[in-house]
Amino acid sequence: MKSVHLVIPDLFLPKDFAAEACRGLSLPALEKLLGRGASTKPLVLSEVEGSARTDDSGFSLENILCELFGARCQPDVPIAPISAAYDGLADGCWLRADPVHLHLQRDQMLMAGVQVSSEEAAALCASLNQHFAGQGMAFFAPHPQRWYMRLDVLPRIHTTPLSQVIGGDVRRVLPTGEDSSHWHQVFNEIQMLLFAHPLNDAREARGESPVNSVWFWGCGCSGNTTLEKNYDSVSSDVVLAEMFAKAAGVPFSPWPEQWRDEQCNGRQLLVWTGLRSALQSGDLAAWRTAMQNFENGYAQPLWQALRSGKIARLQIDILGGDSIRHVQLSRGDAWAFWRRAKRLAAYSLV
Repeated sequence: MKSVHLVIPDLFLPKDFAAEACRGLSLPALEKLLGRGASTKPLVLSEVEGSARTDDSGFSLENILCELFGARCQPDVPIAPISAAYDGLADGCWLRADPVHLHLQRDQMLMAGVQVSSEEAAALCASLNQHFAGQGMAFFAPHPQRWYMRLDVLPRIHTTPLSQVIGGDVRRVLPTGEDSSHWHQVFNEIQMLLFAHPLNDAREARGESPVNSVWFWGCGCSGNTTLEKNYDSVSSDVVLAEMFAKAAGVPFSPWPEQWRDEQCNGRQLLVWTGLRSALQSGDLAAWRTAMQNFENGYAQPLWQALRSGKIARLQIDILGGDSIRHVQLSRGDAWAFWRRAKRLAAYSLV
């Protein structure tokens, strides 16, 4: 029996500009899916029993994928060993240490992503390895945007995924936990080292942002990150979902423009981040375009497949801010005409 599980970050917008952003969009299929499904009350991170975190990493895409594939997230979300294996690195204890640019703005230390060449990544990691030689850590850059630190001992820290920090103040989401003070010191040492690196002088001379820090996140050991094969296929526009699919031994396909029921073989996971990338770049027009394309290419065919019985169930997980909402539909729900659809803007975040 075919079923589809759809994960969408940032479908619901903040209340202060949701109405303007959605004005003029025609989303009948999506609005029917949201309106006729069995929808849970938005689960807010601060309401989760035992949550000690004040940031929004609890409902990040990284956390949700760990949950969907049965990865143990204690003490941290173990993305690093999963992505290290994807990038061809050996088993071990790993921490992501991705290159970033930090800049002061008033009383905040804001983070931005940077584009780095393979040659620059290799040179900067060589300098980091020279500086931290003999301290139980080694830096690797198998991909220019994905850097890693291999550790002799797994640190006792909880980190925030990079995707949740870009554009925000890093001071409120530095690592927490028993070893956090040591890692704050390492974080500061790296900033001082990279600040004085001649490669960054050359970048600034070309008008490019310097790589003046790295972001630690996702620590874990390879032997502790066995994933469950909970799906028969995965399709996504983000490499993170491909990493999980590969680690779990599940067939993966890139995100097509149009969903077709013949692409669904059993339990299918769809992960779409097109709205998030538009918002992070501050491009509301791109968000609207992505939203309309999703309606035409995905919401409409999924709606028709559910009504006709070509898929038996559809679950939609909507991530936004510090909350998550689950919407579940069967074929019978699709025909529940008495459940009135609301406009997308009505689901806006407070």
